[in-house]
Amino acid sequence: MSQALHPMLNIAIKAARAAGAIINRASLDVERLSVIAKSHNDFVTDVDQAAEEAIIDTILEAYPGHGILAEESGRERGAKHSDYVWIIDPLDGTTNFIHGFPVYAVSIALAFRGQVQQAVVYDPSRNDLFYASKGKGAYMNDRRIRVSKRTRMLESLIGTGFPFRKGDNFQRYLKMFEDVMVQCAGVRRPGAASLDLCYVAAGFYDGFFETGLSPWDVAAGSLMITEAGGLVGNFTGEPDYLYQREIVAGTPRIYGQLVKTLAPYSRVITDAPADEAASAEASDEVVKAVAAAESVAQAEPPKAKRVRISAKQTEAKGNDAPF
Repeated sequence: MSQALHPMLNIAIKAARAAGAIINRASLDVERLSVIAKSHNDFVTDVDQAAEEAIIDTILEAYPGHGILAEESGRERGAKHSDYVWIIDPLDGTTNFIHGFPVYAVSIALAFRGQVQQAVVYDPSRNDLFYASKGKGAYMNDRRIRVSKRTRMLESLIGTGFPFRKGDNFQRYLKMFEDVMVQCAGVRRPGAASLDLCYVAAGFYDGFFETGLSPWDVAAGSLMITEAGGLVGNFTGEPDYLYQREIVAGTPRIYGQLVKTLAPYSRVITDAPADEAASAEASDEVVKAVAAAESVAQAEPPKAKRVRISAKQTEAKGNDAPF
């Protein structure tokens, strides 16, 4: 690295590379992997678990008093009430990985009192390392990155992610997708949100939107975008995307146009279907933790009143209910 990095960022990079080495070794023979379905279309492998363990071991060796929030193990390890919380996705894009499709990444973020301060996203198949420290800019492989200069949706390439869990309202997403698609030059869906956000930061995409994401999917990538000169929020433009399960990001001008398009589709899922409860338990815990921390860190009240709609209420209304 040409510039001096924050010590905590150095630990995150060390942890990400350790996990990446495990993932690369496993990618040589994916047919031998043990794959478990957490829920419909939501998989975990022994590689996810081994990579997560390597990340947590590296972090806690350096900072034993810090908290941990990881996709597979939740908050089982680390301090339970620390101001510092590491938010970890050991293998974002597991479905891609088990099919041999080389779009997946390790995502690690460090939040201090609910605010992300350090971030690393590592793509082991390409050896691409994205990293950022709050106030210090965003980088890809030691090169400073910036969001694109495009200002018109008609010229923009937009990234997204499809809903894939049982209970997701696909008809709602299709309406959203159509509204965006007819305005832009193209829409892409590779399948790893952490990388999608980094691609916005690097100017490969001009914007990105998705629903149903957890904090570990977006924490690291969101800091990349803001440090690269972009904007990130929920569908109504508010800054609570970490725990509202909807996110939109982009260059300042494209972000504004996406928010205008997506605001009618904004909603907050507060009650998961019964068959998703087990897989969502860790996510529910971090939602409460992050929300509590942000309520202290952010004194400014929300700009608009949000109507919370439970998944059960939505399911009762059916897919054609107005949004």
